[in-house]
Amino acid sequence: MADEPYLAASSTLRHGPALVVLTGPPGCGRSTLLQRVAAAAGGPVHAGGGLAMLANVPALALSRAVRARLPGDDVHLLAEAVRSRVRGGVLVLDDVQHCDPATIAALPHLARSCRVLVALRTPHRLPDDLHEALREAATAWLPVPPLTGDEALALARRTAARLDETTLGAVVTRAGGNPLAIIGLARQAAAGRAAASHDIDQMAYAIAAALADLPRPARTALAALGLLGRPAPAGLLGPGAADLQAAGLVAAEPGGALFPVSAYVAETAAGLLDAAARADMHQRLAQLTPPAEAARHLAAAGDPAGAYRQALAAADLAAGGERATLLLFACGLDTPVDLRVRLAAADALLVAGRPGEAASVLAGAGARATGAAAPLALEVAVLHGEALLQGGDPVAARDAVRGVPDAAAVAVVAARDRVLLLAALATAPMSALDLADKVAARHPEPLPGVAAAIAAVRAVHRAPGWDTDLAAVAAPGGDPLITRWSAWLLVEHLAADGRLTESAAAALRAAQEAGDALAYGWQTRFIAAADWALALHGGADGVDGVVRRAANLTDLALPEQAQAYATAATALIEADTGLLAAARSRLKGATTHPAADWVAREAAWLDGQPERGERRTDDSDGLLAGLHAITARWAAHDLGVPASAAIPTGLPGPARRTLTAWAVGYGFPAAADSWRQVALREQIRCLLAAGLTDQDRERAVAALLHAEELADAAGLTVLAGRARRGLRQHGLHRDVRGRRSEGGLTQREQDVLRLVAAGEPTRRIAGQLGISTETVDTHIRASMRKLGARTRTEAAALAFAASPTRPDTSDNSEDGR
Repeated sequence: MADEPYLAASSTLRHGPALVVLTGPPGCGRSTLLQRVAAAAGGPVHAGGGLAMLANVPALALSRAVRARLPGDDVHLLAEAVRSRVRGGVLVLDDVQHCDPATIAALPHLARSCRVLVALRTPHRLPDDLHEALREAATAWLPVPPLTGDEALALARRTAARLDETTLGAVVTRAGGNPLAIIGLARQAAAGRAAASHDIDQMAYAIAAALADLPRPARTALAALGLLGRPAPAGLLGPGAADLQAAGLVAAEPGGALFPVSAYVAETAAGLLDAAARADMHQRLAQLTPPAEAARHLAAAGDPAGAYRQALAAADLAAGGERATLLLFACGLDTPVDLRVRLAAADALLVAGRPGEAASVLAGAGARATGAAAPLALEVAVLHGEALLQGGDPVAARDAVRGVPDAAAVAVVAARDRVLLLAALATAPMSALDLADKVAARHPEPLPGVAAAIAAVRAVHRAPGWDTDLAAVAAPGGDPLITRWSAWLLVEHLAADGRLTESAAAALRAAQEAGDALAYGWQTRFIAAADWALALHGGADGVDGVVRRAANLTDLALPEQAQAYATAATALIEADTGLLAAARSRLKGATTHPAADWVAREAAWLDGQPERGERRTDDSDGLLAGLHAITARWAAHDLGVPASAAIPTGLPGPARRTLTAWAVGYGFPAAADSWRQVALREQIRCLLAAGLTDQDRERAVAALLHAEELADAAGLTVLAGRARRGLRQHGLHRDVRGRRSEGGLTQREQDVLRLVAAGEPTRRIAGQLGISTETVDTHIRASMRKLGARTRTEAAALAFAASPTRPDTSDNSEDGR
């Protein structure tokens, strides 16, 4: 086998978390290479793989790898459950082309913190979006090349040592470098049979030649394994199982179940059966397998009615995503489908977070919402509208429910009004407020879905009492989806209004409830939002606690919104405390989101490079829109260019006052005071602006001194440096003294070494701390002397070795301006 992909895969996995994908046609040696690379990678190997007949079973491949039952209906929870078991080992998955969508979607998340090695057969039937996502996430995408001439000849010689060189050469030429074809053709040649015609597919011929030597019961058993698509006990396979083991075509799992050494050979064995024999075997397997598998076998045998009955029986025993998948399968069979089954399938799919499939199931129901429609058809119409709404198509959702009459059942009318109201909110927000009043009048005691929709409209328009209404429908105890959705709206709207501590408190309450219910996706989203609010506010429970939680979250598999908020919170604290290199690195791969986008712009400004702070998104509102505008004004000020952008509408008071002060050139002290209970760093920035723009030196110096005091107390190193730089412009050079610690380093020496540890050069350290490059060098030399270090890097390592999270080796001596 060629060593190039082996060396590339091994090298990639040795360097830490990665996703390595080995691809190639059947029989090319992917599985063999997979085993070689896994053996050389080091650490425990967790091996599993996809199975053809069970391709739709959520997380099956991963469950086989970690030997545990996994949550297949929540991709992020699935990834986290696997990550916690693999840790420093290697996750190895064969036959990814047979894996379910949840497994493939989890691989990019796992690759962030685990070493993942997979094999993908080509061609395959993976959907284009899954294939592209896998390819984009892959650290290395390595096609397994055909064997070279020498390697192919060596393999043929090992397989059939008695063949002469001429025959071996013919075998190698016919096989085209495919290992399995080489083995099959070499065995056939050694048995003295005639060579196959050049028109026959070499791969199929090699497998057929190998299988022809098996007794009929063994061929039947291997075909059964191919149709089953999973390991099976010997008793189920019949008398041929022993022959398969003797031939080395199957191996036994720890529990005794047999699985084919080559899944493709088993599938090909099944494909060699004629149509009647294959249907008969599927029928027999349906009698020996559980209902979920039996349904698929009956469908393959051409018995859709029987498959439909078995799928419904299996769905009655299942829950969550598995139930949704079984009901979806039943609805797709070529047999009459009861309307109630379609409703149940759509409802299960919506709960599982699959609105597109729910809408498709109901679209095929053929029912129309008219005044004369049967009650069941009206239920289909409103559920179809809900699915379209959740799928992001409010116009189609509105059209789907428009024909539902007022005389319908109360629950149906309530569901219709909910869809109409939320569709109006998405398409015409101003009209939604009037519609909400009408819906409220129609439902004096609204059902939870309607109450949540009304509260959402009032929240968007900030109607008096909107927060109380939204908090009421978000309270635990009701429908989990409605309460969590409402809680999320409450958290985001409070943050947009600058009520950061309230937003964080609401998020933490919701996170606790979601955690108790094992709703990992919602739990992490709420925790990340809480940390973002606390980081922006100034860390009500201490910067250390916020950055520790947020940094831990960014290492996990998270929903996009949680990842964005956690990244933004961590990067903002890092940038404010002078770790700009770390912040830049963290933000480089951040999800596009208004919070992460603003932190990236803010970090560029803090770094003295405001021209690099380009805005990537325009969908921010409320507080974030104000922060974007404030950072843009600072960038314009530092670059000496006019700022012509209009003040955004709908801003919280402090942001509006700050932008007004920039526009008129005064009023910064009042703006700073308005930020006092909202965001400490923005209060400091207003004081900096006052110090730079106020023509009265006494007031300017007082503002800068106050900014310096606040920044130093909060550990906002870069803003403190800017305050000192502003003071020097007014001719004020001060001797700032810090607290002495047991290690003998001053606070300023610690600040310098922290930036050295982050990889910052002297010039950038000086700019961030507001001191000269000579002073930076003085601090570094003093630190090296105190710590007995020979280099600046060694000094940084020694200073922070005892407490890597947030060292505290400061002292009370002169901090060395």
